[in-house]
Amino acid sequence: MPISTAPYTRKYLHTKSRGSESTVRCDFCHKTVPKYKTFPVVRGFRINDPGILQQVDKRMINMLSRKMRACPSCARHRGITRPGVSVRKKHMR
Repeated sequence: MPISTAPYTRKYLHTKSRGSESTVRCDFCHKTVPKYKTFPVVRGFRINDPGILQQVDKRMINMLSRKMRACPSCARHRGITRPGVSVRKKHMR
């Protein structure tokens, strides 16, 4: 039985040049963070109005989607990661 696990999974792999980790900027607060610590978020443009969707051919619409990266503090603040109940607290009930 594991003692405690996070409610999300994060994959961590070294690159070939093991000297230093690649860093990226958080798209919300512009802090420089190691890439393995960030949480990827896909934000995009969606058309939700059914009247417009009937008038426009779906092949002609360019739905913009952008992969943004959030640092752990911004992810917590914006609700991207929701702190779940740890395994230890689940077994105490």
